Parts: sequence; C-alpha cells; structure tokens
Amino acid sequence: MDHRWLLNKSNKSSEVPSTSASTPPRSSEEDGLSHRPGTSLQAGENKKEQIRRHYQKEFLKYGFTCQVKGNLDHPQCVICCDVLANESLKPVKLKRHLETRHPGDSTKQMTFFLQKEAALQGQETAVHEQATLPAKALAASYEVAHLVAKAQKPHTIAESLILPAAIAMTLAMHGEKIASALKQIPLSNDTVSKRIIEIANDMKCQIIERVKNCRFSLQLDESTDVTSVAQLLVFVRYSYEGKLHEDMLFCSPMEGRCTSSDIFNCLNGWMEDAGLQWANCLSICTDGAAAMLGKNKGLKAKVLSVAPHAKFTHCIIHKEALPSKTLEPELNNVLQTAIKMVNFIKSRPLNTRLFTLLCQEMGSSHESLLFHSEVRSLSRGKVRTFLSDANSAFAHHLTDSEWIARLAYLSCIFDKLNMLNLSLQGLNTNILTLSDKVNAFTKKLQRWAVRAESGDFEMFSELHDFLEEEDVNVNSSKASINVHLQSLLEKFHQYFPTGNVENYDWIRQPFTSCSSNDLSSELEDALLELSSDRTMQTSFEYPRLSKAAMDILTPFGSTYLCEKTFSSLAYIKNKCRCRLSTVEENLCVAVCSILPRINLLCSRKQAHPSH
Repeated sequence: MDHRWLLNKSNKSSEVPSTSASTPPRSSEEDGLSHRPGTSLQAGENKKEQIRRHYQKEFLKYGFTCQVKGNLDHPQCVICCDVLANESLKPVKLKRHLETRHPGDSTKQMTFFLQKEAALQGQETAVHEQATLPAKALAASYEVAHLVAKAQKPHTIAESLILPAAIAMTLAMHGEKIASALKQIPLSNDTVSKRIIEIANDMKCQIIERVKNCRFSLQLDESTDVTSVAQLLVFVRYSYEGKLHEDMLFCSPMEGRCTSSDIFNCLNGWMEDAGLQWANCLSICTDGAAAMLGKNKGLKAKVLSVAPHAKFTHCIIHKEALPSKTLEPELNNVLQTAIKMVNFIKSRPLNTRLFTLLCQEMGSSHESLLFHSEVRSLSRGKVRTFLSDANSAFAHHLTDSEWIARLAYLSCIFDKLNMLNLSLQGLNTNILTLSDKVNAFTKKLQRWAVRAESGDFEMFSELHDFLEEEDVNVNSSKASINVHLQSLLEKFHQYFPTGNVENYDWIRQPFTSCSSNDLSSELEDALLELSSDRTMQTSFEYPRLSKAAMDILTPFGSTYLCEKTFSSLAYIKNKCRCRLSTVEENLCVAVCSILPRINLLCSRKQAHPSH
C-alpha cells in the first residue's frame, strides 16, 4: 500500500490558510524566532530549561542553605532538611516554602537560621566521618598487618598488644573520643593473616611485572625448617628504573627426596605460571652442591637444556669456607682440645656460673668466652686453677707454651678468615667486588707466608704479643704455622684461580679503559669512542655497552640472601608456630623491599568496622 498520500494529506492539513491581501503576512522576526536553520520552539524551550541558578547568601533569611549536586546549587531547608531543585532558587519559591511548611518560623530573626545552618552542617560532618571511618580503619588494618609481618611476629600480637597499646596512648594524649575510634580497626588473628596474604600477593604481582620485561638472574638454595619440611627459596635480581633490585621470587615446600629433577620442576613450573621466560635468565647462583651443579643429572644440566646461554656460579662465601677446613694435624689437635674445654665449661651450669665470676674478677669484657685477645699469663693461671679445681684433664695444656702459641695463631687466622667472610656478605654485591676482596686476601696470605718464614709474626697480634712476653722458643709451632699458611694459600689458588680481572676494568672505569678482550669488535670500538671523546663522557649514551655491563653486574656472586632469609624462616616458623600455613606470604612481606599498594587493596574491599 502506498503511504505517500498520507504524507501529502498531512502536509495539506498542516498548511496555514492564506490571509487576505489587505493583511500582510507576519515575519519570523516579529514572532521572536530567527531564520537560522534548525531553530524551533522546542529548541527555545530546551534553552530556557538549561538556565542554571546560583545560591546567594541572602537566601538564608528564608531558611535555606546551599548543597551542591552535580555542579548545580540546590537549596536545602535548614529546618526540615529538604533539598529542592535548582530552579527553586528564587526568593518567591523559597519564601513560599517557609510560610507554608514552617509558618511558625517565618517571623524568626536571622540568628535563628544561622544556628540551624550550623547544626545542619555539624550533622553532615558527623555522617561523613561515620561513613569514612570504616575505610580508614580498613587501611589501618593493612598497615598494622604489614608491620607485623615485617617484624616477623605472631599475628595475635596485633589484637593482644598493638591495638590496646595504641588505644592507651591515644586515650592519654587525645582523649576518649579519638581513642574510641581505634576500636573499629579490625585486627583479629584471621583478619591479619588475610591482610598479609593480600599484601604478599600484591608484592608478587609487582615483582613479576617488573621482571617480565627485563633480563634477570636467580639465586636459589634449599633448606629444612623446624618441621623437617624442605623449603626451596629463590631470589631474583633485575634492573628497574635504572637501578638493580633484589627481591624474593618465591618460597615453595618440596616433597620427596628433593633431587635435581624436583628442584627444576618446581622452578620451571613457577616461572611458567608467572609468565617469565628462560630466555631472559642470565645466570643462576647456587651453593655448589652436587644436586645443583651436576653436569649430567644436576640442576645445571636441566636448566641448560632450556636456557643454553645461562651461566652457573658457585657461591663465593661457600667457596671461601672450604680452604679453612684444612688444618695441619698439630693445629687440629689444638683446636679440638680448645673445643673440649669450652664444652666442659658449658656442659655444667655450675661451671658456667663459676667461670663467669672468674671473668668478672679478671676484668674481662666478655664473660662467656674462654680465650680472648686480652688473656695474659695471670689470667691463664686463673683459668688453669679453675680447671684444676674442677678436676679437668685439660688444665695442663695451659702450661704448655707450644700449645698456647698454636692456639694464639688459630685465634688470629680464624679472626682474619671471619673478617673476609663478613666482607663477602651484604646486599647488592656482584662478582667483581667479591672477587676483588678474595684476591686482596690471597695477596695478604702471600705476604704473611713470606714474613712467617723469616720468623716475623707481627701480623698475628695475639701470637706476636705472646712470643714477646713469654720469651720462649717455639720453633716447632713456627714450622706448623708456616706449613698451614702455605696450604691455605694453595687452597685459595685452587678454589679462586687468578683470572683476567683487567678485562672488566672498562666497567669500573669506562672513561679511562680503552680495550677489553671480552668485548666484541663493535663494542670495543664504542668503548674507544667513549674514552676518547670528552664531550660524550657526561652523557654515556651507549645502550649496547650498558647492556653488556649489566649482563656482568646482574649475576649474583653468593647465596647470601637465601642464607639470610633462612634465618628469618627459622624465626617465623618456630616450635611455637610450627603449624603456620602461610609461610611464604609472611616471609615475602618480611624480606621484600617493595611497598604494598594499600590504596589499591582497600579499593577492592568493602570496609567493615570491627564489632
């Protein structure tokens, strides 16, 4: 059916009848409309409706204050709290509301309405505070949970100690009103545990996002906790915002025999779940156990099958401890006898107390050490008397000058080895700095061996003082000392072979070094340009050289982070908390340097105050 006729009919019916010739047609200007296209009466009405009215202070005499909603001023009655539309911001409408709804207050003075306005604003402030208090309490619970995990304390300490202490301090300093608000912070045992899990997951997400897009190195070790559960601990080092960062990647319990296959499957599965690529892994540092560095069936062989470019490094701290285990028979007998003396005193509480009194009488700075740097003939005589009175078979050793000389030497050489071990520990260490410290100690050993052969023991202070004060001939002891120094030097050369450390001088001093055998021809040319052009030395814009340097500085030189974290693990999961199920989360929050995103965590939660 053709509908065009309906349109024609409609158009005809809408036509205006023609006027007489004597009456001229009215122009659009006379009707208040312009000739612009698209102009209509409806558009004019919409324009009229979009007029925005603004509140004026004089409207308060009608009992109205202002409330802003959607960038529009709305009048609000200070007596009944009703909120009117924006178009009601007219004196006539406001006065009508006052006279019709509150006729008894229409004749009140201005002070009456000012008091009503202040009371209304006070109510709004109280409502706002009550609405925001649960959100603040939620954020506070996250902050407290983060502190509890950082301090490696039980979760119950938040509700049993921290909250009562905070309330007591606030009550004493600010009064009951502010102190009562702290009671709304949820800090129960389960709540703190859940908060720590959420904080740990947030930290892991941040670490994974940082590591995904850069090259990284791993450090891993395995140990057993108090419940005989094997824990695999993995740390990662990566570059973020121009700096090297070290964070715990994960801690996972191991089952079975903890073979190299078990360790690799755990490590590989975690990396796949996190979306990390083996292609970005530069190196892996381990403690040097057979399960780690085995060429055929060890972890090294399995990792090289998926990452052939990855390098394995043996922990320098573990390697440094190996040479000190070798002792000459005579020196070993002295050491074992000294250990037995200590055990004899420590094994009986009465001996321990009496020995403490003896140390106090001698004016010793230590009360639990048997030998120390200030021991002289008088103190040795007192110790000998103490052992004789206790019917100990070790008393006669303190009259043997040869035995005392060997003991003094062991005390000095072990002290120097301990100082080396401590210097190798710490955060943000790399292979270059650790190798420099080991090389320096090796050179010292060479000098000590030469001076010991000539009979000069000045570098060993305790032995030197003893030989000078006693004026005894201990030639046999000198011979055993010389042999031990030579053996120690050979062991250090064996475990730390001298490499071409000069090849890495371009990293330490990039503006003075001109060549390196470890660099490709293109990188060596870039190094020559950098060291020659003085104007470029302030910018150092050589991305390929920087990448090559970072590939050398990123690998770990030791498993210090793992060993340190195992100490934290033993403290967190102790005999009193042996059933703790969130070990990894508590450990992650305790050792990671990344700050949790508290605001993001709160935005995902609905705030509920504590009941």
